[in-house]
Amino acid sequence: MNGAGGASGAKSFPRACVASPHYLASAAGLEVLASGGTAMDAAIATNLTLGVVAPYQCGYGGDLFAMVWRPGEGVSAYNGSGRAPAAATVDAVVAALGGSGDVPTQMPQVGPLAVTVPGAVEAWFVLLERFGTRSFGELAATARRHAEEGFVLSARAAASIERSKVRFEGADGWQAIYGATAAGRVLRQPALARTIATLADEGPDAFYRGRIGADIADHVASLGGLMAPGDLAAHRGEWVSPLSFGYRGLEILEMPPNTQGIAVLEALAIVQAAGALPPEGPQRQHLLIEAMKLALVDRDAFVTDPDRMSIDAEALCSAEWASDRASRIDPARAGEPVAGRVATGGTAYLCAADGGGTCVSLIQSNYTGFGSGVTVPAWGINLHNRGGYFSLDPLHTNATAPGKRTLHTLIPAMALRDGELWLVFGTMGGDGQAQTHLQLLARIVDDGEDIQRAIDAPRWVMSPRDWSIVVDGRADPSTVERLRSMGHRIEPTPWWDPVLGHAHAIRVTEDGYLGATDPRAEGAVLGR
Repeated sequence: MNGAGGASGAKSFPRACVASPHYLASAAGLEVLASGGTAMDAAIATNLTLGVVAPYQCGYGGDLFAMVWRPGEGVSAYNGSGRAPAAATVDAVVAALGGSGDVPTQMPQVGPLAVTVPGAVEAWFVLLERFGTRSFGELAATARRHAEEGFVLSARAAASIERSKVRFEGADGWQAIYGATAAGRVLRQPALARTIATLADEGPDAFYRGRIGADIADHVASLGGLMAPGDLAAHRGEWVSPLSFGYRGLEILEMPPNTQGIAVLEALAIVQAAGALPPEGPQRQHLLIEAMKLALVDRDAFVTDPDRMSIDAEALCSAEWASDRASRIDPARAGEPVAGRVATGGTAYLCAADGGGTCVSLIQSNYTGFGSGVTVPAWGINLHNRGGYFSLDPLHTNATAPGKRTLHTLIPAMALRDGELWLVFGTMGGDGQAQTHLQLLARIVDDGEDIQRAIDAPRWVMSPRDWSIVVDGRADPSTVERLRSMGHRIEPTPWWDPVLGHAHAIRVTEDGYLGATDPRAEGAVLGR
């Protein structure tokens, strides 16, 4: 929808738009905007629908982060991530895993021990109370209808479900809902429709202190997990102050820890400390890759629950820190800094803007695909596996601990120019989120590229485990070969491969909004 602008003149914001990775969800958001709802009303309606039509990306058992711009007020940010159960010590998790032989340092990625308290439901209600004008029930009507009546699975959606079938082979609750799905079939989720109806009638207390919460805790415990009703009852998200960094005349805003937003800002600081960004080609990509490596290493070394960090996040993008890291980059050779762990994506990013100038950057996730594979009976809620990102090494900064929030990959973002909102952007993709932010900003800010063309362009994603890189098969072959000669382990992936993430963006202009959506998803950017 690039070019969805209105009449020229001052910033009157005569248009509204929404972008998400599924066309049915974007349609739900546009319907709200068309009826006079706010950007937050539209964003919540979009997210609630995504949780039904793209359950392999996000849902009612995951976490949420959001940034909101309101003219005259500036930026507000909400951390809607949940905490580890009160019983989740390293020793308790190790014991639950068997506690014999070699002591594991890796949290399980599926099953009940990977489940932390889901924060999205509480966040929806908190965000609506402050920025919305519609009730949860009104905004959930489309999601509830798709859950009750069903919707036809596309080939892409069916493929996402198919990839999870082996992963959740023994998960009876999950298999009962998704096991027989295929492209062209109608997927109905009546238990999830019951959840939506209950939340509309009873509010978030039903989820955290009522019958839904009791069933979540009982089911997780029955499978050998450590969650108790009190863990859900104690949940509260929090309003936070975004981190910011001045890059090429813009103020880039990212979420603070426990998210990886600081990795984006550190990488930008390293690139800026290195001087002018080289033109498109191997030297540019080499610099971006090496800056990102250093930022990801620092992320894994220092970032966790902000209440447990040993360093101020802002220090990681200071001039002194960036200069030191930039000096470590060999302009002719790939570096091999100490590698970390890898996080793949099962996430949905969306953004929305309304006629009053309010804009929302929101990201919501199950973590990997459907999450833990633990589906709560009678409610159809797929619980995320965000706890799988914790470490079982008691000396690691991100070691699991009672009530602790893990390092999170989710990072909605914004950029300001001269103190006013200029860009709303984000992507799904686990560790790739920070990497895609960096590459998009290089194209949009350094090159002045149109936001749709920047999202469409070939990009890469690197694994922090071994620094191997996958790159869009459309990438310039000579650039790829030159990077290989510099020591980068790089391989092409099919055109428009979703492994490279689903990015969306809205740019604010004097005449209205420019919106963009990623062809790597089955999404839409819609405006009026």
